[in-house]
Amino acid sequence: MFTHIMIGSNDLERSKGFYDATFVALGGQRGEVDARGRLIYTHSGGRLMITTPIDGNPATFANGGTIGIAAASKEHVQAWHDAGKAHGGKSIETSPSERPNGAFVAYLRDPDGNKLTARSQPTK
Repeated sequence: MFTHIMIGSNDLERSKGFYDATFVALGGQRGEVDARGRLIYTHSGGRLMITTPIDGNPATFANGGTIGIAAASKEHVQAWHDAGKAHGGKSIETSPSERPNGAFVAYLRDPDGNKLTARSQPTK
């Protein structure tokens, strides 16, 4: 259904540090910068792109929006959460924890305020 998700940032260098750390913690690759200056992360057919807004206004986050990121294991989710906090992210919602369906879930806000979650597959 989706080809990509694009979010805005007011500081692409800061965003690159945050997203490089969190995606590497999940076993992914560091992002690349395209010819337009956008950060691009590609993994398992999905793309996350980060850019400064083309209209020149400040980037803002989606109130009520959450970007979900698949993780291979509980350990990957915890590593993602730890890497995010160490690179300017803020832990939100509940502490990383197992859900009733067996999925392990963690939530962060990136340095620009975008709400993210990493979760392992349900086991029940």
